[in-house]
Amino acid sequence: MTRIRDILTTRGHAFVAAGLVLLVGGLLLGFTDITRVGVLLAALPLLAALNTRHTNNGDNIVVTRTVHPVRLVVGQGARVSIFLQNTSGRRNRLQLAEETLHHLLGARPRFVLPSMEPGDIRVVDYEIRAQARGRFRLGPLTLRGRDPYDLATIATSARSATSRPGSTDILVLPRIEILGSKHPRADGFGTEGAIPHMVALHGEDDVAVRNYRDGDDLRRIHWPATAHQSELMVRQEDRPAKRRAIIVLDSRAAGHQGSGAAGSFEWAVTAAASVAAHLSEHHYELHLVTSETIAEDTAAQSVEVDDALASLAMAELGTSQQFEEVLQWAPSLTSAGGLVVAIVTSRDEAELRRIAALRQLEGTGLLILLDTDSFAPSRSGSPGAHGARSDQTSALADMVTEAGWSSCVVDSDMTVAQAWNALSGVGAISFGAGR
Repeated sequence: MTRIRDILTTRGHAFVAAGLVLLVGGLLLGFTDITRVGVLLAALPLLAALNTRHTNNGDNIVVTRTVHPVRLVVGQGARVSIFLQNTSGRRNRLQLAEETLHHLLGARPRFVLPSMEPGDIRVVDYEIRAQARGRFRLGPLTLRGRDPYDLATIATSARSATSRPGSTDILVLPRIEILGSKHPRADGFGTEGAIPHMVALHGEDDVAVRNYRDGDDLRRIHWPATAHQSELMVRQEDRPAKRRAIIVLDSRAAGHQGSGAAGSFEWAVTAAASVAAHLSEHHYELHLVTSETIAEDTAAQSVEVDDALASLAMAELGTSQQFEEVLQWAPSLTSAGGLVVAIVTSRDEAELRRIAALRQLEGTGLLILLDTDSFAPSRSGSPGAHGARSDQTSALADMVTEAGWSSCVVDSDMTVAQAWNALSGVGAISFGAGR
């Protein structure tokens, strides 16, 4: 039960204080009228608080939210609809409502909720705009009822149909840059998927078959299996060839500089998301190797692009030990061949040699090496010193290039699309009109 003094507003407390002063003064001086005024001033806010507490039924308001679209991308807006229903058996009084909202989604919406009869439903819409990736919570909705004289007010949180108080989570995905319609050359299929020319060389001995069903195309009947089973058998749909891509993300806090959207880590996450979306569009089977996927034990599994983007939306800076685990896991995935895309910050030659060893002879390696000094908010040292550090980063990128990779050194002024185009012109990857 809410205490009376917690319900009183500043005006209510002032009325009580003034009433008590007049009451005591009237009694001491013997002025009956002043005493009566004091009693009135002191009693009025107390009665208002009791009435407000008794008639408050904000906790009987059930809230349901819908967000369109359900998943947002950084910089994208969305419409949130709040459905409020009075589930009590009596009329609900007028209340002030305020939605709890993260500041990165916009200002907190405030509105007046009119009185509602039992079972009535009100709908309120407001707009949000995501300024950063991650998971954000909408709600709870605070309902504030007060008396007509603003002497007492009481706040409650509206509940949802399944929880108390009611809130809704939304996921904001990383920003994705369009990398064009071209894709890396078709080498390094890896072990996943059937390679069409292998069927042509070795025949269909291992083709998948199943029982015939009404409506199946008769041209798909597999006669050897039909003769063996003495019933009609048909060929399964051929599984399309899948190119294989492994995306490795360096999330070490010690390696990245800058903060927010202008930091090197956000650039790296945007690059990983853009590359994942681009390769998925060109029918690559994706493996995402990050600190998060290692911790969730999903790095070895191929993921759909939506799941990859959802994982990257929650990516956070980590420790050097976590990246060590990434480097320990990655070889088991890259050993089967395929396209390896590494987005790293390392200036350590030994670690870059480990990364260079991820590419197999039949595979393709793309290295995006971030010059993180360029992302620092205020670059320390002389311009010459920064140039020397950039030269060192370029020399390390050249070392990986000599190991058969395509490499690109990225500074804060470069976009992901520019980095991708720079990689495409090195020669380790080429572009074609088709697969």
